[in-house]
Parts: sequence; structure tokens; C-alpha cells
Amino acid sequence: MTGPQSYTHRPYWWADSRFEPDRFSQPNMPPERADVVIVGAGYTGLSAALTLARAGRDVVVLDAERPGWGCSSRNGGLLGPSFHKLGLKGLEQAYGKNKARAIMHESLDCMRSLVSFVKEENIDCDLNMRGRFRGVAHPKHYDSLARQLETMQKELGLKTYMISKADQHKEIGSDFYHGGAVYEEDGTLQPALLLQGLLEKATDAGARIYGGQSVVDVSGPEGQLEVRTETAVVRAKNVIVATNGYTPKHLKWFSRRLIPIRSAVISTEELPESKILELSPNLRGHGDTHRLVFYYRPSPDGKRMVFGGRAGSLKEKPDQYVSHLGTAMRRIYPQLETTKVEYGWSGVVAYTFDHAPHVGMVEGVHYAIGYCGSGVGRAVYFGRKTALKVLGDPDGHTELDSLSFDSKPFYNGNPWFMPMMIRWHDFADRMGW
Repeated sequence: MTGPQSYTHRPYWWADSRFEPDRFSQPNMPPERADVVIVGAGYTGLSAALTLARAGRDVVVLDAERPGWGCSSRNGGLLGPSFHKLGLKGLEQAYGKNKARAIMHESLDCMRSLVSFVKEENIDCDLNMRGRFRGVAHPKHYDSLARQLETMQKELGLKTYMISKADQHKEIGSDFYHGGAVYEEDGTLQPALLLQGLLEKATDAGARIYGGQSVVDVSGPEGQLEVRTETAVVRAKNVIVATNGYTPKHLKWFSRRLIPIRSAVISTEELPESKILELSPNLRGHGDTHRLVFYYRPSPDGKRMVFGGRAGSLKEKPDQYVSHLGTAMRRIYPQLETTKVEYGWSGVVAYTFDHAPHVGMVEGVHYAIGYCGSGVGRAVYFGRKTALKVLGDPDGHTELDSLSFDSKPFYNGNPWFMPMMIRWHDFADRMGW
């Protein structure tokens, strides 16, 4: 087995010859005025920019890095309904039965909306709706997962079914799990190409996108807002904050409500087609019932396995997370013991204290953030919804509008407690809790 230093520290997705994000960034300084300024050029910001530009608004998008440099081009590319982490029961306890079902139905809408968007806009991002297999990590999880899915089938019409341990080799070339479930409507895509498709559509519609513009402040009364970067000032009637895990500390109201967590991904070297089909017979996405969930899938060309999970530290420590993920991958797939890890990379996602994404407005500034690690299914949808709110369109309504977006006392945006939480969840996973 090759040591961790031998990999390329860069997203595998960026090696795709079709991925050319640099050509969409404006070479000049941002203008002094615009109708709408969007902070963040990821899925959310670009989806909002596209909607607004097509509605005739003068849109400027600002990003601290190259447009799409963050998690929108770094994630694992798994697409699902992104259900609320509390589950249906937890939502019912928090918001009541009707609201809980409405929130869960909208989670399905997020995914279906993205699939429709990709097809209608003819975005070449290797969309593959083959479903997802979710492995049961501990025997006692099986019955609880079956009951949960039975409720979701009845209440939400979710298309899913259980797989016994005796039959799991039809779904995964591993004895690691104790059965599992198939989610028939889930899928995979090439995340960097989805990002590029949004860049292309937004710029074609007239939105202007500027990289290297780190926003340090948003101020002013509603309707007369001022967005300051390190080198420019842009005044606008409306502002949308769409920064998620990359929300700067300067935007204190937002950073106090978001918990940044680093998520890491590795890709194997090229493997024979027979090996890929052994590992993933139906070429689906994969996940499991661990608290610290692992997610993995074949690459779009069917030549590699792409494997992701929590990095363990907010700091960028590639040797550490490449080693950790490589060990976990080989624990699930012992037949990859001598397989080389060729790419290793990471990005920052954002969780919230109530485990829900949030859409709203504060002091005249709109926002859509806090996707809790499930931004592929959510971000394009809520970006569009936020743009519709700016336009005053009633179709901008979401089931999240009434949720209170709270922080915790003394939290300042620094998740000092996360290493302890990760160790606790790792311990609980080992105990089967």
C-alpha cells in the first residue's frame, strides 16, 4: 500500500478536461452600483444570480476565491432528498405534524427540482439517477431503519426498499454491513460540472461574476446597502449572502449561527471495470447509518471509487484525512488493500444548531445557508427561492421561512467543540449506538 504523500492534493473533479471555471470570472474591478449583489459564487449564489439576471436585474456576484472554488466543486457529487437531520419524528416534536411533513416534502422537491433543472438547461454534469444503497452499520440499526422508511413511504411517497444481509452483495461487494436500504430516486453527478453549468448560464443571462473579492462588510439601511471588499465598494438595493461553510468572520450575524465542518474526499487510481462492478454492482451512490457517515460512489466514467467523510479537523491536514479515509475505505472494501489513493482533497460545509438549512432576511440582507452537508440537493433550489423573494414573487415561499435561526450563548463562529463532538460520535459508532 502506497503512503499518503503519493497522492495529488487537488479535487479529482478538477482534472476533468471539460472543467474551465476561470473563463467566467470578470477581469476588471466590480462596478460601483448594481441592482443586486450576491456574496458567494457557489451553487446557491449562482442559482440566485441566474434567476435574477433572467428577470432583468443587474447582478454582481462576489467571491473571495475563484468562482466555484469552494465545496460546490469539491463535494462527493451524491444527490438525494437531503432530509432534515432530526427526521420526521424530531420535526413533529419541534414544529407539529403538518409543518414536519411540509418540510420533508420540500426536501424531496429540492432534489426533483435539481434533476429537472439539469435536464431542462441541458447541463452536462454526468447526472446518473441510479439510486443509493445505504448500508446498516450495526445489526440493531436494521429494524429501526426499516420502520423509518415504512413511515416515509406512507407519509411522503418515498421510493425505497430494504435489503437483507443475505442479499446485500447485489448492491455492494462487501461484508461490512448488516443489510441496508435502497433509495430509488437518489443519484450522482459531477459536482464541478454542475457548478460550471451554473456559471455559464448565469453569465449568459448577464450576471457579472468577480473572483478575488473577499467581502469584509455589508452595511446600510434596507434598500441602500453597501458591500465592501478589500479593494472595492458596491452599492445595491438588495444583497444575498450565499457563503455557507465559507462565511467570513466579518459577517458576524451569520458566522455566529453557522458551524463550519471540513469534509474530505479521496479518489482511487483507475480500476478495471470488473473491479468497479464488484464494488458497486448497480453503480449507485453509497452511504451508511454511521453517525459520522461515509459516502462513496463510482466516478462518472466508471473507472474509480470516490470516497468521502468528515476530516476530523477544521484545519486543512490532507495527510491526516487521506490516511483516515483510506483506512475506512479498505475496512469496507478489503479488496482495495493494495489500491493507490490518487487524489485527496477537502472543503468546508456548514451546519446549524437546529440541523436545518435557513432562508430569510436580516436587516435588509437576504440569505440561504446552512445546508448541513447536503448542499447538492438543496443549494440550487434555495438559491432560486431566495432570488424569487428578492423579486417579490410569491413562488419564493419555502417551508423554512418561519423557522427561527438561532445561535448559542458565547458562540462566535469558532467551532472549538467539534473535535470533542467528532470523537464522541466516533465512539458511539464503535459501540453501535
